[in-house]
Amino acid sequence: MSGFSTARLKMVDGQVRTNDVTDRNVLDAMLTVPREAFLPAARQALAYLDLDLDVSEGGTKRFLIKPQLTGKLLQAAEIGAGDNVLVVGCATGYLAALAAKLARQVTATEADSTLAARARDICAGLGLANVTVKAAACADGDPASAPYDVIILNGAAEVTPDGLLRQLKEGGRLVGVSAESSPSRAMIVTHTHGEFGHRALFDAAAPVLPGLERAAAFVF
Repeated sequence: MSGFSTARLKMVDGQVRTNDVTDRNVLDAMLTVPREAFLPAARQALAYLDLDLDVSEGGTKRFLIKPQLTGKLLQAAEIGAGDNVLVVGCATGYLAALAAKLARQVTATEADSTLAARARDICAGLGLANVTVKAAACADGDPASAPYDVIILNGAAEVTPDGLLRQLKEGGRLVGVSAESSPSRAMIVTHTHGEFGHRALFDAAAPVLPGLERAAAFVF
């Protein structure tokens, strides 16, 4: 077993399972998808630490969120084999690749066009034919491929993502971290009979996605 394979197994056993992720399909996906492939070469040694990892090459900071939070969000999303999934703010595509192991089709958006191209190349290199990566603002989602059974935020939102919620199918759900108040919490929003129900899942922290920040307060 290679060093990365051993580290991946330790990540799942030591960080993900121990944080109450028990869904076998989620665990298998995290054991299969090489997280190091989504990092710049100089940072690949950090791939399996329990950290939000910066994948930006300048400009706005962009991250792969912590493995344990990634696993818990995927489990909460309850992705089915026939589902159409949107991953928002995918960075270099790790969360999208995991979702692709669970879903029929994944659309991933990333505001940084360079990172979107990188995500597209990595997913193609891993043979994930059911992932489509598009350069788009986080708040916009991708209406062309809507409605979605599941939308997952690869980060936190300081505002309610109304534009994304409108892209949910009836019976669909959005999962991510809400930083609208303190402490921030992982949330699930369900779309039922034209209404949106919000439920807190657990306390969680993640980098805020660009375009989903709180408007700066006026200071006199």
